[in-house]
Amino acid sequence: MRIEELREQPVERGDPFTFSWEGEEVTAYPGESILGALVASGIRTLRQTPGGHPRGMLCGIGLCFDCLVTVDGVPSCRACVTPAAAGLVVERNRQHEWAAEGDRS
Repeated sequence: MRIEELREQPVERGDPFTFSWEGEEVTAYPGESILGALVASGIRTLRQTPGGHPRGMLCGIGLCFDCLVTVDGVPSCRACVTPAAAGLVVERNRQHEWAAEGDRS
């Protein structure tokens, strides 16, 4: 749910674009984080712990590591502080795919 739905007022924003989450298209707007777009689309669970427990948004400001996702093949990116962009391929972090945060090497 986005702010205009809560306020029942239009919000001025740029043109929407899409990125992929687990093979499904998600709509985002300029300035949104990956997490913001996912939550607005109703997606709450982003990964599971090695023990199988669901994880999603906790702090939403980059202090914790509960929103780790894989972005364009790079594991362990924090979805809350990674800007959404057209054409990104975003996936759940798979068990045992841990890397230094955002390590693209």
